[in-house]
Order: sequence, then structure tokens, then C-alpha cells
Amino acid sequence: MTSEIRDIHLAESGEHKIDWVKKNCPLLRSLEEDFSKTKPFAGIRIALSIHLEAKTAYLCKVLAAGGAEMYITGSNPLSTQDDVAAALAAAGLSVFAWYDSTPEEYERHICKVLEHDCNIIIDDGGDLVNTLHTKFPEKISHVIGGCEETTTGIIRLIALANEGKLQFPMVLVNNADCKHLFDNRYGTGQSVFDGINRTTNLIVAGKNVVVAGYGWCGKGVAMRAKGMGARVIVTEIDPIKAIEAVMDGFDVMPMKEAAKAGDFFITVTGCSHVIDEEDFKVMKNGAILCNAGHFDVEIDMKRLREIALETIDQRKNIVGYKISEGQWIYVLAEGRLVNLAAGDGHPAEIMDMSFAIQALSAKYLVEHKDSLTEKLINVPREVDLEVARRKLSFLGKQIDMLTDEQVAYLNSSSI
Repeated sequence: MTSEIRDIHLAESGEHKIDWVKKNCPLLRSLEEDFSKTKPFAGIRIALSIHLEAKTAYLCKVLAAGGAEMYITGSNPLSTQDDVAAALAAAGLSVFAWYDSTPEEYERHICKVLEHDCNIIIDDGGDLVNTLHTKFPEKISHVIGGCEETTTGIIRLIALANEGKLQFPMVLVNNADCKHLFDNRYGTGQSVFDGINRTTNLIVAGKNVVVAGYGWCGKGVAMRAKGMGARVIVTEIDPIKAIEAVMDGFDVMPMKEAAKAGDFFITVTGCSHVIDEEDFKVMKNGAILCNAGHFDVEIDMKRLREIALETIDQRKNIVGYKISEGQWIYVLAEGRLVNLAAGDGHPAEIMDMSFAIQALSAKYLVEHKDSLTEKLINVPREVDLEVARRKLSFLGKQIDMLTDEQVAYLNSSSI
């Protein structure tokens, strides 16, 4: 196996991280045991682009245990952990990624993965799928299908499908209940503040936290901010979500008003220029901005750099921008994903569920490769329920079962 990583000598540190994840991911451990026996991916080449840290690495090892030949890269230049990449390479998997890659290096690593005529694409944000369609169309014939991890990636897939350009089936992993209800809400909620707290070392209690977007990720961030004692302001474009935020106990206002009040700003929309030049100019001195959406466009970083009178590297992962005399604002992790670029991402127990959905969705594609007709596929309900049942069991919890009489009652028209 070939790899392109920073330093293979970092492998031991990465192995310790992966081992810790394995100890806290009982779902993936059970799948690893099953896959080792059944080899569902024998003869299958899998291209994977997900934030390359220990939880992703363990997913890669689980797929490899099932017989897959793995070709791995990251999905964000600042989220790859070099010791984890080294550990995978030392284990014989092909890895093309390193921390703080340039745009050219990041693109090269994506292309290196796609050179290998892979059969399954596991993507996070859509870079693998889009690069495959634009730069390697001749290799699409090898592809059975793929799985997409994120809301942003699904938005890109739907656009590609609507244009008639999507050439193979993609499972919308993020839409699974066992993914977005837990990963997006509880995972994002906790990991965002892990990144903020370890980076800033500032208190959240008593501050005004502005959360841009009230989807499942925004709900999780707002809930955690409230739990830490913050006053939460939500900005939204969807009136239904805005009402939900109000009824959840949060203030709601346009960003142009929220910009004047916020101490912390967290974007989780999947859109661009959510915070722009007009907002920068009215912010409090010392306001802290970060992003938890997939791409670094939610905060208009390009314009912020252009209008800044001065910049300073304040701390690791904190850059200060002087907007006017006496007014500095600070951006965490260059406006990239704060929970991964400045933290370790979602908790292991949460990713246990998300990556179990990924693994079982990839298995579904292989098993049904001759009968797939749709380009956009929801995670089969039986996969969602299987993950939930296993997770409940590992949590030591049980639930009721319908009796035959109850089933008959619910299916009767004479209720």
C-alpha cells in the first residue's frame, strides 16, 4: 500500500488514540467482529474522505476488517491528525492526508484516492463525489455507489441530481434518524463548545451566544450554550424553525441586530456569507466568531481580511482582526469547523452510531448493487432500527414490544 503522510514515526501516538475510540465504540466493535467473519467487502475498494481523526480511523479499520481495500483522505485541511494518519498507514491502509495542507495539497490528496478505481465512495461534504465527476469521469464505471455523511454534502448531491449529472447511487447517511438526531444535535452541541473552550479559555456563562441556523446542529449548539449559562440568540431564514427557537426559550432576530449584541457567534447553516462586512463593523470589541458548518464560507473571511486594519495571531487557532480604532474581533480556526480544526470532533459514543450507519449503508450498496435504480437513496429503515437496537442494548436499556393484540388493534379500521 502507498501513502502520503507527514511522518510515519507518529504512528504509536495515533494507535493509542484509535484504541481509546475502539474501547468506547461498542457498535463499531460488534460490526468489526461480524465483518471479520462474513467479509462483506471482499474484493471491494473503498474511497473515503471524512475528517481524519481517531473515530474515522476506527471506521476505516472496521471496513478493512470486512475485506475492503481502503484509500483514505481527509475532508478538511485543518482536521487531519498526523499521528492518526500515520497509524493507519502503519497498519497497511493507503492514506493521503496531512494537517494544514495547502489547497493544492488537499486537492492532490483527493485525486490520489480517486486514482484507484474505487467501488464505494464514502464522502463528507461532497469533495470526493464532485472531483470524481469533474476530473475522473472515466472511473465512474467502477463505482457501485456511495454514502454522504453531512447536510452540506447532501445539498450538493441534490443539486447534482437535479442537474441530471449524478452518475451513481448515493445513500443519504445524514438523513438517517440514528445520524442526525444524535450526531448533529448532541455531537455538534458538545464538540463545538469543546473547541471553543479549549481554544479561548473564556467563560460562556453570562455571555450572549448568537447561533446562526436552527437545524439539528443549531438546536444542539443552542441547547449546550443555554446549559452553560449563556443568553442565546438564534438567527434564521425559516419562519417555522424560528418559531421553534422562540418556543424553546431563545430570542430570535436578524443577524444585523444580533451582530450588535453577541459575544460569541457560531454559524451552523451550510450557507455562505451568513456573517458579512456590515455585521463585522457593528460587533462589540472582543467578539468571538466561529463556524460549525462544513465549509469556511459562512463567515465572509475573504472580506474580513480585506477590511482589517491589522491582524494578530492571538493564540493557537485565534486570529484577531482590527476593524477600527478600539474594535477587534476574533475568529477561531480560520472560520473552518471549530469542533474539528480546534478540537477532536464529536464524542466517540456519538460517532459510534453515525459510523455504524455508514458501514451498514456501504454494506447495503454492495449487497444490492444489481437492483439499485434511484440516484438518491435514504438509509433503509431496517438499518436505522438495527443500529438503534444495538445501541440500546449496549446502553443496558430495554423497551416494550407490541403484543399481537396491540398490533391487531393498530391495524384495524374500527379503532
